[in-house]
Amino acid sequence: MYAIVENGGKQYKVKVGDIIYTESLNLDEGSNVDLKVIAKYDDSDLVVGSPYLQSVANAKVVKNGKKRKIVVFKYKAKKNYKRKRGHRQQYSKLEITSIS
Repeated sequence: MYAIVENGGKQYKVKVGDIIYTESLNLDEGSNVDLKVIAKYDDSDLVVGSPYLQSVANAKVVKNGKKRKIVVFKYKAKKNYKRKRGHRQQYSKLEITSIS
């Protein structure tokens, strides 16, 4: 059985026990969160909501952290224009505990 869940404007295909990385949820590690279910597939039976189902996917926050740094560099030739910036996106690591 798997489900399509939505969080932060993004959709994830999950099963029980899966680990997903989402945008930061500002929750403490070890806390639980309910994710909205868009579609659920269970033993050759696909159920699609409009837009969501009554089901929820329960997940546990395993870790909060930052991804690796990316460098944003702007440059215009022959104009003496250079800008260098870095960015680290924050994330929450979630473990799916149940889909009901």
